[in-house]
Amino acid sequence: MSGILGKKIGMTSIYDDKGESVPCTIIEAGPCIVTQIKTKAKDGYEAVQVGFDNKKEKNVNKPMAGHFKKANVSAKKLIREFRNLDISKFQPGVEIKIDELFSNGDVVSVSGESKGRGFQGVVKRHHFGGGLRTHGQSDRVRAPGSIGSSSYPSRVFKGMRMAGRMGGTRITVKNLRVVKIIPESNIVLIRGSVPGFNNSYVEILKEL
Repeated sequence: MSGILGKKIGMTSIYDDKGESVPCTIIEAGPCIVTQIKTKAKDGYEAVQVGFDNKKEKNVNKPMAGHFKKANVSAKKLIREFRNLDISKFQPGVEIKIDELFSNGDVVSVSGESKGRGFQGVVKRHHFGGGLRTHGQSDRVRAPGSIGSSSYPSRVFKGMRMAGRMGGTRITVKNLRVVKIIPESNIVLIRGSVPGFNNSYVEILKEL
């Protein structure tokens, strides 16, 4: 298996062997359950579909309830697929735990949805410096300024950095290191910060 699903719990710091404080993110990683094996003959590609975090049966629609019933597993809140692995080693219903995939010192990448910041201006969203603060420009300090020419091309180019909705997008942070694994609690401590707010879902992939 090349990755696992988890839930961001929060952040803490621990001391390493040199006595230095290491900032870490606490992630409840797994256990994940294999819900489907996708084959090239039937689906056009090979992948292992896994589920994480139990969901109430009353909140599951009929198609997904049948999907979980076919795999003989309980309903899950999060479902993801992992490719580029040997599917012959997995069967529906098999449980995958964090200590089976990772060990201390492994380099991983973590993907998740960043915190939503709402509608923000150019200073916060794109780190603009703002306008002059002299000559009475009290209302133009955080303004974006000119956004295009007049007679030609008489339009604003696509991709112009302007105010807009910020955050709430999929972010991947690479080259993070596994500091400590607590298998009895399905907890992994990863050095540094990962995307998302507390209790948000993340994907942990081992970097080869």
